Amino acid sequence: MLPAAPAPATTASGFLLVLSIVVPVAGVLLAFALGDRRVRQVAFAVVPVGSAIAVAVGLALPAGDGLLVYLLGAWAPPLGVALRADGFSVVMLATTAIVICAVALFAATEFRPSAADARAPFAFWVLLLAIWAALNTIFVGGDLFTLYVALELLTFAAVPLVSLRGGAETLQAALRYLLFALLGSILYLMGTALLYGVYGTLDIELLSRRLSGGVVTLLAAALMTTGLLAKTALFPLHLWLPPAHAGAPAAASAILSGLVVKGSFFILLRLWFNVLPGLPGYAAAQFLAALGAGAILVGSIVALRQERLKLLVAYSTLAQIGYLFLMFPLALDSSGRLESGQALAGGVLQAASHATAKAAMFLAVGSIYVGLGHDRITGIRGVARALPLSVMAFGLGGIALMGIQPSGASLAKELLLEETARTGQWWWAVVLHTGGMFTTAYVLVVLSHALARPDQSIVLVRTPHRSSGLAALALALCSLLLGLVPWDTFLPIPPGAASKLSGFGGLVKLGVTMLGGGTLVILLSPWPRPGGISAGWKTLMSIIGPFRRVCLGFGSLVEWGDDVLRQWSSAGISLLLCTLLLAALMFGAN
Repeated sequence: MLPAAPAPATTASGFLLVLSIVVPVAGVLLAFALGDRRVRQVAFAVVPVGSAIAVAVGLALPAGDGLLVYLLGAWAPPLGVALRADGFSVVMLATTAIVICAVALFAATEFRPSAADARAPFAFWVLLLAIWAALNTIFVGGDLFTLYVALELLTFAAVPLVSLRGGAETLQAALRYLLFALLGSILYLMGTALLYGVYGTLDIELLSRRLSGGVVTLLAAALMTTGLLAKTALFPLHLWLPPAHAGAPAAASAILSGLVVKGSFFILLRLWFNVLPGLPGYAAAQFLAALGAGAILVGSIVALRQERLKLLVAYSTLAQIGYLFLMFPLALDSSGRLESGQALAGGVLQAASHATAKAAMFLAVGSIYVGLGHDRITGIRGVARALPLSVMAFGLGGIALMGIQPSGASLAKELLLEETARTGQWWWAVVLHTGGMFTTAYVLVVLSHALARPDQSIVLVRTPHRSSGLAALALALCSLLLGLVPWDTFLPIPPGAASKLSGFGGLVKLGVTMLGGGTLVILLSPWPRPGGISAGWKTLMSIIGPFRRVCLGFGSLVEWGDDVLRQWSSAGISLLLCTLLLAALMFGAN
């Protein structure tokens, strides 16, 4: 990811990295100084400035030979702290800015300060800016302790968003998130302390040149990896994720799902591919991908069985997180060293595509909830006629996640599939295709109900502001068009990679994905057919009825298993087992 040797001094545009952190922090401080009545104006002043800085960093990177550096206080590591940005940093900085802008537009009416309730709006806008500052610090941080501090700021800013509406359930969900995230923090900090004790520095570039395989180093790697997995909510360490989304405002869920989990994932990339190049080993990479495959399977099946639209999207987040970890064995060779930047680029592009699409889907669900007063899937028949923008945004976001061209997910999936063919790891190609079918399935479940003819005319309890639907639609379109961006400037993507998606082969893949998704809906979704029961449907059920009952029973078993895994005792055991297994696999490879 980062070049092998650090730049000797601050580069010409390195000051932009400082500004990317200072501007949102200044917004937080200014909001406290001006009070709750001015907090929204402060946020809307900071958002365009911060977005312009992200664009400026992207424009300055090619002139800096692919790396921007800023040495704080002009002191070079290990005495000082360095901020660094490469192409991966730029992609995540830009993605964060886009999602923040859309969420701010969506929340402009919902979180408008008023005399009746000024606390929730004030908290939301301050926390939004704090999350932005923490994420930017993660994306440009140059040493492991800076990343730890930024990760904790991110956690302590994200947790209050979960409980913004108050109530016992949301407070319980926030505490669950906080406590489990702190367990992950402890593991990460323990690993950081071990590395500092052995090597005397936490600078990423210096560590990458000093590290050698040893018991302490591998133990630190296992501890830090597991801690980051807990914060990313990778299966089976997803104790906090579904409850956190259940009662959180739509804008908060969009930030949590689209951005917050990407912070810990990005640190994991830095850890594996910059700090510890080659040390974790091939077997440990296969283990991470296996957890990702488990996330895709469990998250998708449970999503299909959800009664509430918001929980369906929450469990689809669990499934999409699994996608991000399929790149690890594809990027490493059999000795555990980075071999394919293309697989790494595919993973980062998938993260950016998921951030925009999933944020759009949560915002769309929020508008539907405002309009109908509920988000029961079986109760949204005909909502497409009443709230066309929201349903369109949800549908386009889902289509982008399905990997239909020219979405960013389609390009990311193609890059990963090429790596499965090159390395002979066909089993991950099966997982990628199956995951696309599952994504199609739960998108079809929602759209089939939303587009169905209602039994009676839809009466909205409240009309969402038009800007809310437009914000969600803009994000969905962004995700859908990401595949057209010339990514080779920032990511190691072969020229013309996007052109391979078109043609007859692309149509065949689309057809197979849609057919597979429709089949999964019939077999695994327990909800009645929204269009009523026709003669053809009765005939089909008479043929596949027994097999469908078996599939529904399997889905019920998976859902029960998910409930068990989200108990504190099970989550604690999973955390311990993941640490031990990672350590054992890393020791075996060295």
